[in-house]
Amino acid sequence: MVKIYKICPASAWREAERQGVYRGSADDARDGFIHFSTAAQVPETLRKHYFGQRALFLVEVDGDALGAELRWERSRNHELFPHLYGELDLGAVIAVTNLNMRSDGGHDTPELLP
Repeated sequence: MVKIYKICPASAWREAERQGVYRGSADDARDGFIHFSTAAQVPETLRKHYFGQRALFLVEVDGDALGAELRWERSRNHELFPHLYGELDLGAVIAVTNLNMRSDGGHDTPELLP
């Protein structure tokens, strides 16, 4: 199983749970796909896009369960990033973890398995 990760404001994730599907953020809608990161990419994604933001969740997803709508494409630093061209079926979600923000604005990242 390939695990991929989505960083999401808690309020947006709670709304996805109510609706039974996650449709992505405004940035995802603008780009035409839902942005994900690998375990190794999560710390830099947090630093670059979420520094100083409170009430974030890290959503762990079974990438294999997403089928052909999941594509690996070059992005930051020419690395391959997982992009989902469609909605995230919550049945593919393995775990949701609260990301604690430190006093310096950074976040404590749990140990993640690829």
